Amino acid sequence: MPVNNNSIVDVPFWMLNGHWETIIPGLVRNPKELMSRPERIQTPDQDFLDLTYVSQGNNRVVVLSHGLEGNADKYYIRGMAHAFMAQGWDVVAWNCRSCSEEINLMPRLYRHGATEDLDVVVKHTLSKGYQEVLLIGLSLGGSLVVKYLGESAGVVPDQVVGGVAFSIPCQLGSCAQKLSEQGNKFYLNRFLKKLKEKIRRKAVQYPDVFDLEGIENISSFREFDSRYSAPIHGFNDVDDFYTYASAGNYIEGIQLPVLLVNSLNDPMLPSDCYPYELAENHKYFYLETPRRGGHLGYWRPGMKESWAESRATKFVRDVMGIK
Repeated sequence: MPVNNNSIVDVPFWMLNGHWETIIPGLVRNPKELMSRPERIQTPDQDFLDLTYVSQGNNRVVVLSHGLEGNADKYYIRGMAHAFMAQGWDVVAWNCRSCSEEINLMPRLYRHGATEDLDVVVKHTLSKGYQEVLLIGLSLGGSLVVKYLGESAGVVPDQVVGGVAFSIPCQLGSCAQKLSEQGNKFYLNRFLKKLKEKIRRKAVQYPDVFDLEGIENISSFREFDSRYSAPIHGFNDVDDFYTYASAGNYIEGIQLPVLLVNSLNDPMLPSDCYPYELAENHKYFYLETPRRGGHLGYWRPGMKESWAESRATKFVRDVMGIK
């Protein structure tokens, strides 16, 4: 589909750059709590996933997937949930393994590319009798949505109508390198601190699997993924993991309408996270690259909905034809 480079994200003058647009919404935005019902479902490998379920008696539902070290209660999940509830959708927001209040059971964590867990959530949601299921993901969650719809194109349940993704790392290797740049050390250190703490918790459960020696010295995602993500999840090495888990490698296989929005001033995304050529020659894949927005920003004080939330509901109405 034609690439849209003209999407306008309205931001105030004092949000000086992509860093400000990324950080400020997370500090000050606080959509109201969801009147939800918690659910815990079992995975095929005897682990669990914690879900937040909001039912309004609709026959359609949106499944929301959060970002790296996020959870189902993040401001951007609650905001997106309220936007779609107002449009007549029920909501399922799920926590990746280890991202709810309780650490997961198996000798693994969540990771990029783990679409098997998204599939479990989708199939559980379908067991409730919904006729239409929409997938929306933010950052890592958006990466899962794009990969899932691309790799599973021939077997995606008929009720799944498409997906929307914001601020996704299309190629993990270059994104890991981008986060190691001096200007991004704030994000890198914050993520690594939280991930290392989870590794320490897993080492209590599985001391023979999670080796903590030298963990304090890990200072990049490539080091972390080489040491933990790749071997723990059965990959040959970090490059094998990055190739398998990178959502950009699955876009070509998408067979349902999918919108990807990656802002041009996202401080975490390198140039190969803007797959223009793929979008220009693809029947179902829509790419928008607004000049502003940061990473999961798309908001300014006084907005009832973020630009991302309004854009997602408009895409569903105008392109998918779901009113």
